[in-house]
Parts: sequence; C-alpha cells; structure tokens
Amino acid sequence: MDDFVCDKLTEWGLREWIGNFAEEGFTEESFLCLDDQEEEIAKLIPKMGPRFIFKKRLKLLMKEQNTANPDTADASAQVIPSTSGTSNEGKSKSDLQGESNQQQSQTKKQRLAKGPGSYSEEETLTKVKEIMRCVLKKIPHRRNNLSDFLRRKIHDLETDEREVVGVFGKTGAGKSSLINAVIGLPSGSISACTSALIKVEANMQNSKYEAIIEFITKEEWRDELWFSKNFGLEKDDDDPEYRDIVEKLSAVYGKDGKEKPPDDLMDTKYFKEIPEFLVSKEKILTAKEAKKLFERLIRYTRTNPDNAGDKGAGRWYWPLVKCVTIKVPNADLLKHVTLVDLPGSGDTNKSRDEMWKTVVGSCSTIWIVTDINRAASDKEAWDILKDACSYMVNGGQCNQIHFICTKSDCHDNLEDTSKAGIRDFILKTNQQANAKVMKEFNQLKVKKHFSEESFKVFTVSSVEFLNQKYLNIEETEIPKLQEFLQELNDCHMLNYVSGALGILSLIQGASLRGGAEIKKDVCTILEKKMTGELDKVRNQMVETYQAFEKCLNEGVEKSENSCEKVLESVINPRKPGRGFHKTLRYLVEHSGIHKAEKNKNPNKKEQKNLNMALSSYLTESIDEKFKETFPNEVNCGPFNGKLNLFSLDTKTMKMNPEYKDVELQLEFLNAEEVKMKKKLIKIIRERKKTIYSSLMTTVEESMQECYDDAKKLCGTNSLEKMKETIKKHFQDSKNHMFKIARDVMLNQLRELRNNILKDLKETMKESIELSLKTSGYSMPDVTAELDMVKNHYKGLKGSAEEDR
Repeated sequence: MDDFVCDKLTEWGLREWIGNFAEEGFTEESFLCLDDQEEEIAKLIPKMGPRFIFKKRLKLLMKEQNTANPDTADASAQVIPSTSGTSNEGKSKSDLQGESNQQQSQTKKQRLAKGPGSYSEEETLTKVKEIMRCVLKKIPHRRNNLSDFLRRKIHDLETDEREVVGVFGKTGAGKSSLINAVIGLPSGSISACTSALIKVEANMQNSKYEAIIEFITKEEWRDELWFSKNFGLEKDDDDPEYRDIVEKLSAVYGKDGKEKPPDDLMDTKYFKEIPEFLVSKEKILTAKEAKKLFERLIRYTRTNPDNAGDKGAGRWYWPLVKCVTIKVPNADLLKHVTLVDLPGSGDTNKSRDEMWKTVVGSCSTIWIVTDINRAASDKEAWDILKDACSYMVNGGQCNQIHFICTKSDCHDNLEDTSKAGIRDFILKTNQQANAKVMKEFNQLKVKKHFSEESFKVFTVSSVEFLNQKYLNIEETEIPKLQEFLQELNDCHMLNYVSGALGILSLIQGASLRGGAEIKKDVCTILEKKMTGELDKVRNQMVETYQAFEKCLNEGVEKSENSCEKVLESVINPRKPGRGFHKTLRYLVEHSGIHKAEKNKNPNKKEQKNLNMALSSYLTESIDEKFKETFPNEVNCGPFNGKLNLFSLDTKTMKMNPEYKDVELQLEFLNAEEVKMKKKLIKIIRERKKTIYSSLMTTVEESMQECYDDAKKLCGTNSLEKMKETIKKHFQDSKNHMFKIARDVMLNQLRELRNNILKDLKETMKESIELSLKTSGYSMPDVTAELDMVKNHYKGLKGSAEEDR
C-alpha cells in the first residue's frame, strides 16, 4: 500500500481501517477507483458510521480531482505542477515563482468583458489548491502532533461554504429571464417554476444539466389526503382551500382524486413514474441542454400548464415535490453561490414550510424582482419583505436586499422614436423608478431592520443585455448583479488562499532551527494575552445575558396579562366569515397555523399563526436587543463586536525585529485567529436562528396538547367545543408557558456563551503550543511555495479591495 492511501485514511480520521486497505494492496490509482463501489467499500469498512464518512470524503476528493484534473508531478521533485494549458515541464521553482509575481489583479471592466465564468481568480484558486496537494504529500509520514495537525488544517481548507441568494417575485415579473441573463444561459433556458422551491447551483462534476427532485414523505401526503377528504372537500368554488385541494388532487390523480378514499389513493399504481417517492429517494433528471431538462421538469414544478404541449404531459407531480436543485454546467458565478427561486410565502405542507423558513433564514441576500412599471406600487413585492422579515433578520442572516426592477427597456407610445430618444427615455424611467422605490422603502416599518446601504435598487433589462439595441451593457445593470455574485465567490477564494498562506508559514517556520528561547518567551506572552482577551469576550457575553434576562421578564409579565385578548382575536374574531369552522379545524390540524390563498392568488398565502401571536409579546421584548447583539451586517460583529476585537496582536509583534526568528509562526497564528473568528461567527449566526425561534417553538409545544384534543372533536357544536378546549388549556398553562419559553431561550444563550469561549480557548491554545512548543526539524522547506501563495494572496486581495 502506498503513502497516498495511508495519508488519506489518516487525514479522514479512519486510521483503524488502514490494515484492511494494506491487505488488499491498494495504491493511489486503485483507491480512486472505489468511487460508487458500494460492496467493496463495505468489505473494507464494515462499520456504517465510518463507511459514510469515507464515502463522503471520497466524493469530495473525486470532485476536487475532476475540477482541477492536474497532471500531478512527483511530490519530492522541485517543480510545482501547472494547471495552465502550457506545459511547465522542466521549469524550476524560481521560474514558476517569477510567473506568479507577474500576475496582475484585473479591474471589474476587464473581468466582465470576459463574461461569466472567465475570471482569473478561479485559476489562482486552482493553482493554490494544487500547491497544497503537493505540500500535503511532503509532510512527514511519521505520526506526531504537528504532522497530524497540519494534515487536518490542509483538509479543513476544502470546506465548501456556499452563499445563498434568495429570489422572490411573482409569475410574469421576469425572474427566469433575469436568472438566465445573470448566469449566462440562453434566453428561455430556465423557465418559470411557480410551485416549488428551486435551487440553482453550478454542476462541478460534469457538463450536463441536472435536476435533483426531493419529495415530501409518503406519510405527509397521506395526512394531506386524509385531511382533505375528512374536513376540506365541501364543494365551494369561491373557497380558496377547496380550490387548492381540488387542484392538487386533479394534478396527481385526475378524476380519481375526487372519487376515491385516501387509502386507495396511496396505491402504488399512481406512482409508477416516480417510484422514488415511495421509498423517500431523490429523483434525478439529466440532459445535455437546459431547455430539454426543463421540458421534463415542468411536471414537477408547474401548477398551471401554459401551453398545449404542457397539457399533454400526463400526470403532474408538483404537489409531492419539496424542493428541486438544478445544477448548471460552466456556471462559474455559482461555484460557491446558490440562487434560490422562492415561492412568495410558506406552504400548507409542514416540511415544505419548514424548508422555506430554513432557506429564507440562510439567505445572506434577498432579490425581490418586480416589473418596473409598477415597482414602487407593487403591494405583493413589499408584502414579501414584510412577511419574511422575521425569518430574514433576527431569525436569519440577511444583510442585503436588492430590489430589482425588470423590463426597463419598455418604451411604448413615445414621440421621439430615435435611438437616442428611446435611450434617454429608458434611462430617465429607470432614474424615476429608483427614486420611487427608495421613497417607498423609507416609509416602511421594516426599514428599521435594514440600513439604506443594505437596500439597493437595480433597474435591469435582460433583453437589452443580450441585444444592446438602445443601452450599452453597463446600463442594463445585469453586470452589476454578476459582479455582486463574483464578489461572493471571491470571498471563498480569498479565505482558502489566506488559510493556505498561514499553514505554509507554520511549515516553513517549523523547518527552521534555532530560536528556542524567543519561542518560549513569545509563547508566554501570547498565553497571557489570550487570557485577558477571553475575559473581555466573557464579560460582554455575561452582560448581554443579563440584558436578555431583564427583557424576557418584562415580556413574560406582558404576555400573562395581555395574551388572552390575543387568543380571542384568533379563535373568536369579530367577523369570523363564512366557513370559520373549517378555518379553525385547519388550524388545530396544523399545530396552530392556518394558511390560505390571499386575494385568490395561489402563490400568496395568508397566514394565521396562533403560536406566533401568543409569543409576540416575548419576541417584541427582545427584538431590538437581539438585533443589536446578533447583527447581520458584515462590518459588525456579535456581542457588541467583542469577538471581532479579540486579538493576540500577532500582527504588531511580527513587525518587531525582536521577534524576527518567529515571524512565520506569528503569521500562522494571525491567519488562524482570523479563521477561528470567522468560524465562531458562523456558528453564532446559525445558533442565533434557533435561539430566536425558540420562544415560538416552546409556545407551540405547550399548546400542542390542546390542538391534539381539539382535532378529535366533531359533530354538533364542534366549533364551540374546539374553542373551549383551546381556551381552557391556555388558562391552565399561561402562568408557566411563557416562563418556560423564557428559560429555554436563556439556557440556549448560556450554552452558546460556554461553547464559544471553550472553542476559542482550546483552538488558539492548540495553535500556540504546536507552532511554538513543538519541534519541526523534519518539516520540508516550502520557501518557493510560500512565496508563490503569498503573491497569489496579494493579487486576490488587491482585486477584492479594488472592487470594493
């Protein structure tokens, strides 16, 4: 067995299985052939848990190899492999280093002129990854703490973090044309998908278009059928719930949907074309052309067939679809970015609704797309912003809103029809639309959650971007959106190259002899500094906890005194309207939530959420403090910025001639500190979503008992009986329900504090000890590699700063 196999298994934490691979005589070549060999992998790694880890790591490795596809050189040779089209054969390190020094950062204009997917930053990233692969092979195979630490750090560089950009917009607003233009697909490639949540990503494995379809579970569909048959199917064409049920049943079953009972409708004969649904597996569609893929995909995403060709497609399966991920080849703008085409609000199906909330909460940017002719007055577009606000801000991580006005090329009924006259008209209309939208935004209550800097208006024309009949390419503003996506990708590249630079600095520093005394002194200084810095972070966290405790106590008192009125407003409204019995029935069947079409619009759901209403005083009590403590803005930091300010001051020490002998170790520690803070901020960002939603979640759990009791009631006076059941439970629970919700949130805040302080201390302590207290005489000389990556880093950083 060669070193490659041994190194990979060690790096992946699977050392105990090395013997099995050695017995079978695995080499690097045969190791890479294991991809998708289920039986062979099971023999080599019988335990399920480690086997899953192995398969995941192997897939990532294969993906990386397919992306780069380098002609790897001998790890011990003094030649760094090339990823360019020209051969580097025979070139020395210094020659290649000179080539790296000649790299120049490009301006935005140069990059955009090449079109999406032609950015030199990707080439830089590929080169740096190749350098790190070669360096990994050079690290001594002797097992020791420093070698294992370095292998782990190099592996950690490969973490695939994606930025999520959510795209809202009603049918006809121009979402599809916008997405096609931005990612460089021909017009009409991606078509409107109105019912499902659609993710669009780059296909990094091959040159095909792929659609991965995820279904709801059989059990969820059976529950929907049971509810619709028992409580929803009273014929009333004016009732949106009735229309919704009929549309779903007709789509999946045709005429059988109305006539047969739920158990019969679960017969496998109805799902012959989608056997994956019955076994909870994803269905994958592939095609060489985007248009061909979408012709097959229509049945899983469209609620209303628009043309005769669509209508002849047979059964429609969109009611069973939870999410679709579309993978587009050669879409470099989406390598580290996911565009998500989002329905306007949550869904009546619980798992689809939960996914909607999760995805909206994971969006760092939201695009709201609307027709320029009614942008400022488009109530639905502004409603999206209001309705999703709590999931985007305190319950999410959104730091930018882009309000995109499409079809800016419209120029009907003009007196001056000259090319110059039409251009002037378009630009003037764009300017007016921009001003109107900003004015409307400034009048909204949600403005308090977003600064003017984080709310931007774009007036775009996909038609003019492709044809440039009246506007130049910059004036269509599509390039601005492309550049925004590229900047998100660049952040990922910069993080990778920065991390690689830190690791190479440590390897090179460890390979140098001498400096034992200065290392010891610096280690003492840094450990003392770390203790003081940790105290500052801890004190701020304690202060924050106490502030939340005070806010929540006030919220509990207000809830206990006022929530009875809130309950009455939901279950006993002044104007209940026709069919309120069905509304309340739906609410108890769906854990306190009722959703129905708004103004006969199937893509807009009006929501009654009893749990949200009952927890509203609690959430209002902490809203401002929560936003202040966990801001989404990139230039701010959690806990009053104290975590961002944590510093061992290695940058300043590095500039001091006294510490020249440990300059490289200090470089590594600086990079490690930056990386660690980013990692912890990401953890906080994810945990804060759970913490914020815990108030409503705890109230829902407290109320679940009465929902379960109420939904069993039927027959005469069942409406009044349901109301009484809910009211009685609330009266019995209100004196402890809100206190429990408070305590759950405080416990989660306390756990977050303890975990962050523990991770920060342990990670930095390990980095200090391994860089300054561990002998590294056997480490290779990586001077050339270090200089090359340093130059690549300067180039990337310069380009990013120029863009800003």
